[in-house]
Amino acid sequence: MRWFEIALVSLTALSGLIWLLDKHVLAKRRAARAGLLDDGGEPWIVDYSKSFFPVLLLVLLLRTFVAEPFRIPSNSMMPTLLTGDFILVNKFVYGLRLPISNHKLLAVGGPERGDVVVFHSVRQPDINLIKRVVGLPGDRVEYRDGRLTINGEAVALAPVGTYTGVRSGAEMTGAQELQETLGRHVHRILLSPQTRRLDQADGEWTVPDGQYFVMGDNRDNSDDSRYWGYLPERNLVGRAFLIWLNFDDGVDTGRIGQSIP
Repeated sequence: MRWFEIALVSLTALSGLIWLLDKHVLAKRRAARAGLLDDGGEPWIVDYSKSFFPVLLLVLLLRTFVAEPFRIPSNSMMPTLLTGDFILVNKFVYGLRLPISNHKLLAVGGPERGDVVVFHSVRQPDINLIKRVVGLPGDRVEYRDGRLTINGEAVALAPVGTYTGVRSGAEMTGAQELQETLGRHVHRILLSPQTRRLDQADGEWTVPDGQYFVMGDNRDNSDDSRYWGYLPERNLVGRAFLIWLNFDDGVDTGRIGQSIP
């Protein structure tokens, strides 16, 4: 969330500035007054700044350039990701970006078809969303009656069976579970006509340069590019790669350590 980034950057900068100010100015003044009117001790704010600055800086660097945790808030990525999953996101794989502004400093690579990506919402930039990349720039994407076609080729699907959901995902019990292959990614999706949105969007789209077409794995219960359009490259945060914990209604479902296909 953007407010957390702002708070982390602000606290890191403030504690660092106080530390530098004390080292180069205030400490010398205290030393000059020591034994006269001042005992030479450090003010509490300086002591706290010197203690917390290294920790805050380390957290900021790791969170900005290496990996960041996120929590899945909805069922739109079932069965790959469940409500309550805590995931890790690789922040380096799509380029080094500044916190808050998300401005890219260094280009490293771009999403591949099938990647599960976290991004700033197109409609509400302060909110982070997670979906699967279906269409790359220049791709012609077609989705009709639960079947995905890319550049004229139907995406491979294999039936798995009837899905049984648990806890927050119980609403998807009875959905059809299928195995889908997108590029190097082999994952499962859900089709559930009984929960299909009334405004279910079937159609055809050509992805513009610098943008992506994303969809949830829970195809009939996902607010994605079919409804709000393309995902700009500048909104990307990173690629999800690991489930490190799941807490759904306070119950650990034992999904620790699972990689994300």
